[in-house]
This record gives sequence, C-alpha cells and structure tokens, in this order.
Amino acid sequence: MMGLMASEETTRTVTSMRIRTPDARTAPQPATRAWTMRLLVLGIVLTALNLRPAITSLGALLEEVRDGLGMSGSVAGLLTSVPPLCFAVFGVMAPRLARRFGPGAVVCAGMAAITAGLLLRPYVGSTAGFLAASALALMGIAVSNVLMPVIVKRWFPDRVGSMTGLYSMALALGTASAAAVTVPMTEVLGGSWQTGLAVWAAVAALAVLPWIPFVRDRGSAPAGSAQETHARVAAPPLRITRSRTAWALAVYFGLQATGAYITMGWMAQIFRDAGVPAGTAGLLLAVTMVMGVPLAFVIPRLATRLPHQGPIVLALGACGLVGYAGLYLAPVAGAWVWALLLGVSNCSFPLALTMVGMRARSSAGVAQLSGFAQSTGYLISIPGPLLVGVLYQHSGGWGLPIALMAGLMIPQMAVGVLAGRNRTVEEEAAR
Repeated sequence: MMGLMASEETTRTVTSMRIRTPDARTAPQPATRAWTMRLLVLGIVLTALNLRPAITSLGALLEEVRDGLGMSGSVAGLLTSVPPLCFAVFGVMAPRLARRFGPGAVVCAGMAAITAGLLLRPYVGSTAGFLAASALALMGIAVSNVLMPVIVKRWFPDRVGSMTGLYSMALALGTASAAAVTVPMTEVLGGSWQTGLAVWAAVAALAVLPWIPFVRDRGSAPAGSAQETHARVAAPPLRITRSRTAWALAVYFGLQATGAYITMGWMAQIFRDAGVPAGTAGLLLAVTMVMGVPLAFVIPRLATRLPHQGPIVLALGACGLVGYAGLYLAPVAGAWVWALLLGVSNCSFPLALTMVGMRARSSAGVAQLSGFAQSTGYLISIPGPLLVGVLYQHSGGWGLPIALMAGLMIPQMAVGVLAGRNRTVEEEAAR
C-alpha cells in the first residue's frame, strides 16, 4: 500500500513537471507542509511578542533612565517620540524590501535588529547613544509592524480575523508583560536599570529562529491563491493616495498611536506623580496593556463579521474619554478603573490592523495600504508624546497633557467611522 501511494505521488509529481508553464516557477506550490504552517504561526506569535517590550520596558523605568543619563523632561519627551518617528521613516520601506527579499527575510532581519538594539542601548553611556540603539531596535519593529498584515493576508486569506486576533493578542501580551515585570525583574537582578532593559534582548533573539527557513522565500502564497497571484501581476499600480478610506485609516492609525505611545511612555509617571508607588504604577500600566490580550483576539473577529466597524470605533473611543476624565479627576482613588478603561480604548490598534486587511482585496493591496497607513499614521503621532513632555515640564502638572489626550479622542472617533465603511481602496483609487 505504501509503495502504491509513493508511486502515485511520483506520477503526480512527474506529470506536474511535464505540464508546468514558464510562469509556474513564480506560482504558489500546490500544497504547503503542515510543519511549515506551524512554524509560520510560531514566527508570527514570537514576532508579535517582541513588537512593544522595547517601548513599555523603557516606560516602566523611564525615571531611572532619566536620572542615569541626565535627561530633562523635554528630552524624555523626545525619547517617547522616537518610536513613532522610526515607525514612520522605516515602515515605508517595508513593502519595497519585502518585494525584493521576501517578507520572511525582512522580518528575520527585523528581529535581529531588535535583539542588537535592546542589547546595546543600556550600556552605551550617553543619551545620543541610547537614542541611536533604540532607533535600531525600533527599525526592526517598524518593518515587522507593516509586514504582519501582509503575511496574514497572503498565507491565511480565509482567516484574516482570527490570525490578526492571534498576533494582536500576542502583541498585547508582550506589551503587558514588559510593563508588569520589568521593575520587579530589575530588582531581582540587582537593581540596575541597564540589566532590566537588556534582558529583553534574549526574548527578541528567540523570535529570529522561526524565520530563518523563510529567508530564501520570496513570499509564495499557499495553495488556492493562484487567482490572487494573477491579479497581483496583472493589476496596474495602486495609487493609494487617491483613496479617502486610505487617508481616513492613516489618520485613525496616527491618532490611536498617539494615545497609545503617550500611555506607554507617560502613564506610569502620571500615577507615580499622583502618589502611587513605582511598583504599583508599573502594574497599573500592565493592566492597561493586558486588557489588549483577550480583546485583541475578540475585536478583530467581531470586526470581520460586521459590514461597518464604526460602532466598535465609537465604543472604544467612549472608554478612552471616560478613562482620561477619571485620570484627571481622581488619579489615585479610581486608578484601577481608569487603567482598565484606557486599556480597552487602546484596542483601537488591533481594530486598525484588522481594517487594513479588510479595506484591500489582495495581499499586494494590503502591503501598500499597510505601508501607507502605518507610515503616515506614525508620522502624525510623532508630536504627541513630545508635546506631552513639554506641557508637563512647563505647566508643572498633568492637567494640560491629559486634556490634550482627551481632545484627540474626538477626531480619532470621527475618522475611525469613515475608515470603517464597507469599501476597498482599489475601488476608490480606480474612480
């Protein structure tokens, strides 16, 4: 029986080789081995786990880093603005790099860059060196940010919602873990903030390994995507800037990123200045981040079942407004409630990623939309964390920064409703 099956398999293989057309070398393989798919899922999860610890681990130890490097409040605000700046600058390069080297190779290189940056930055001994090493890590994060929706759309076209939920959940878990354990882990390791930051390089190094087999892969999609491959070759270049939905999604992405990076960079400090102990402040930040773990899995699945994602946008925005009001009026008395509400509001990020996958028809369209929306969005978000640092330093309190955060939530909700309409960027660009 086994011999007969092997003979039949050989016959099918030879027949396939005989009828192969000249373009078959660029077409997807008829089937993808199960272990390859499992390895790909593992790579996606490990990558997502490493997309935020470089930021939230720093937020938990920001006061110690400021003291150790002699930073002012304005310089610390600049430090919290570096992530969106790097995401805007380097994220726009990701689609082009993926076309040339393949998305697997680019993500593998991105994970290596994160590892090197996290390992170097605590020990360079100067603010400029710290910023440079942070930029190296953030460069790796930037290209991976853009390519995750592309990889999901290409390899899991019938499971965009569930796979987006999976890596969004892993991203939220990595974010929350870094916020929660960095301070106590630093104390266990001797109290040095350098060690507390550098240890996250080991987690990033693990994420390099699953992508190594995909380094030579130029992005062939699995079986069943031949029609999309033909469309990708035959379709004219997409003029993404002609799409109103693309612009609405980019602005939504930028405003939610502004709130997220202000939260990650400054929320622990807001609680500490209100009288909350450092360890508790780190836990409050972790609660905000950990809310994204279950919701990041639920929201994308819910979003893909709705024709219009506007109601979800409005619900998340309302939670943010109530959370900021509470943070201003009673930062200590209701600290855990405000942390929970702001955590729910921050789930605008997985919703935005889901809409990126839904607002384009093909993986090529998703690549362009993801690069445009994320790069433009992160460019929009750059002034926010810096402005918070300046307002905090010159006003002597958190009233004006919190008012700024709450005020930005209104336009975020408006453009999110526009981005959630049931249409594609290909349709709008062709009009």
